[in-house]
Amino acid sequence: MTPPSTPSLAITFLYYRDLKAAEAFYTETLGLPLVIDQGWAKIFQLAGGAHVGLVDDKRGMNNWQADKCVQLCLRVDDVDAWYDWAKTEDLTNLSQMFQNDAIGIRAFVFTDPEGYQIEVQTPTRDGA
Repeated sequence: MTPPSTPSLAITFLYYRDLKAAEAFYTETLGLPLVIDQGWAKIFQLAGGAHVGLVDDKRGMNNWQADKCVQLCLRVDDVDAWYDWAKTEDLTNLSQMFQNDAIGIRAFVFTDPEGYQIEVQTPTRDGA
């Protein structure tokens, strides 16, 4: 038996000690639209029904962790244009552009204000 319906959107929640700094990064640096503001949780649209939620660690259901085991991945049409943009920003831990032929992507990574890694990628082959 399956659930009675499919979700209308998806939200991945990340936990922050400094919610204001995280919100400024996702709004001002990445230019993502804030679509739901719950005060201590800020939900940004990534693409279509995909969202990221930033949560004040003092109020959320989980605790802030120093070691981040979550990566936020943004698939874009032109990773080179994004990389040119990234080099003009003061992004923490900005990598070199790399290509992973095993999974068929060109990508780069950087970290947000509290250490969550963000990967920006473009497929290099169909079906990747």
